[in-house]
Amino acid sequence: MKGADIRQKIWHFLQPSKTIPHTSWTAKNLWSVTPKIFLFLIFGLSLFGIGEALLIQSTIGNSPWSVFAQGLALQTPLTIGQSTAITSLGVLALWIPLRQRPGFGTLANIAVISIFIQIGVDHIPQVTSNFPLQLLYVIVGIGLVGFGTAIYITCGLGPGPRDGLMTSLHKRTGIRIARVRLSIEICVLIAGSALGGSVGLGTAMFALIIGNAIATNLNLVARFSNRQS
Repeated sequence: MKGADIRQKIWHFLQPSKTIPHTSWTAKNLWSVTPKIFLFLIFGLSLFGIGEALLIQSTIGNSPWSVFAQGLALQTPLTIGQSTAITSLGVLALWIPLRQRPGFGTLANIAVISIFIQIGVDHIPQVTSNFPLQLLYVIVGIGLVGFGTAIYITCGLGPGPRDGLMTSLHKRTGIRIARVRLSIEICVLIAGSALGGSVGLGTAMFALIIGNAIATNLNLVARFSNRQS
């Protein structure tokens, strides 16, 4: 009975959130930035960037957008951090005809994630032959991306360029948001693979796990915020 109670408590603690919770650091509007909100935003985005870097350094497959950024970096003089930033700016430009409005978090997303991806790639050792360690990189990387996403989303300062493109296309076309996201990421993945970006087991694991990782971390973030209130 005790074992069942423990399992129930663990499940209750780790169950995915169905909504984006309102936290003690959620902004009043897209440009309402306080020191506290700013710190949480930068923290979340930096974790996201390091998580992406771990996937890249695992060498067994990146997330779809990092596949494209890595492929672009391989075909140009750009670093992967620079190619990530340029890709994000290109996606942001697509918001203009869709009339999607950016927030402070949107711009911070472009700068901070690009910087921390580059920091991670420069300082985290690349693994090419130790499969258990490669797998650990991927799992920790996905966890950090999920946790970082949960933190920066709950800041309420606007979606990242990719998420904004997804939601605005959904609003304009009426196509289900899951189908819009899938279509975008398949196109990006194919283009990135053609440019030489790394596609593999890590890519598949990211696609399968990231949704639940974000939802679970949203639940954890909400609980942490409630304790701070």
